Amino acid sequence: MQRPRFVLSLTTKDNDFQIAQAEAAAQAANRLGVDIEILYADNDAIQQSQQLLKIIQSRASLPDGIILEPVGGTGFPQVARAAAAAGIGWVVMNREIEYLADLRRDYKVPIFCISSDHEEIGRIQGKQVAALLPNGGSVLLIQGPAESAAAQNRLVGFQEAKSPSVQVKVIKGNWTETGAYKVISSWLKLSTALQTPIDVVVSQNDAMAIGTRKAFEEIANPALRQKFSRLPYIGIDGVRTTGQEWLKRGLLDATIVVPPNSDVAIEMLAQTVKTGVFPPEVTLTVPKSLPSIAELAKRPVHKSHAAGAN
Repeated sequence: MQRPRFVLSLTTKDNDFQIAQAEAAAQAANRLGVDIEILYADNDAIQQSQQLLKIIQSRASLPDGIILEPVGGTGFPQVARAAAAAGIGWVVMNREIEYLADLRRDYKVPIFCISSDHEEIGRIQGKQVAALLPNGGSVLLIQGPAESAAAQNRLVGFQEAKSPSVQVKVIKGNWTETGAYKVISSWLKLSTALQTPIDVVVSQNDAMAIGTRKAFEEIANPALRQKFSRLPYIGIDGVRTTGQEWLKRGLLDATIVVPPNSDVAIEMLAQTVKTGVFPPEVTLTVPKSLPSIAELAKRPVHKSHAAGAN
C-alpha cells in the first residue's frame, strides 16, 4: 500500500507556535509512516491560496489531504471546494469554518476542523489578569490581526472573564515578535503613550509579548524604562523551548499552554485514510494556565508599578 501523503500549510516561519506545529507534524508523520510536505505562507493569504491551488491543480501527484492554518479570516472556501472536488481531504486548524458542513454533505472525502478553544484561551487570560489585579487596574493588550478569528475569539473570552474594574488599551500586532516590536515602537512615539497607565502587559501570544518588552527596553528615559521593565508580561502558546523558557528566565510572568494540533490533525486524517471512518466536524484541544491561576493570585500587582503612575 502506498504511503499517505499530506500537505501542511502554515502561516509563517516567524512564530514559535507555527514552528512547534511544524515540528509536531513532522514527528507524527514519521511515527505514522506518512509523507508530509510543509509550506509557509509568509502571513500572506493570497500566497497561501496560490500555493494550495497549485498543488490541487497539479494532476500528476495529488496529496491525500491538505491541513492548513489559514492566513486571514475566510478559510478559503473556494480552495476547499476545489480540493474536495479533486478527492483531497481538507483539514482546517485553529478556525471554526461555516462551509465545512456543506462540503461534508457534498463530498465523500475527510473534511473537518481541529482547533484550540480560543474563547477559552481568552477566558484563561482574563482570569490571569483578574488574579494579578484583584483590585482592578489597566492593561495594555497586544492583539493578533484584526481579520484573525483566533484573535477575535481570544478577545471575546478575555473581555468576558476579566474584572469590570480592569481597563484595556488594545494595540494590534501580527503574531510575530518583530511585528509587535515595530507597532509598540511606533506607539511609543505618540506624546500620550508614556502617560498611559499600565499595570500588566497582555499579549495574545508569547512572541508578541517579547517584542513588546524589547520595544519598552529601548525607552530613552531611564525612570520610565525601569517602570515598563517591572511590569508583568503575560502571553499565550507556552511552547516548551520559547514561552516556557521565557517564563523560567523571568521575561514572562505567565503564559497559556496551547498544545499544537497539527500532530492530532495528521493522526485523525491518517486514521480516516486507513479506515474510511470520518472524524467529527469539529474537535477542540484544551489549553491550561502556566502557572496556575491560584499561583498567580499569590502575587498580585501593586498599582504603583503602573507605567503611567507618578
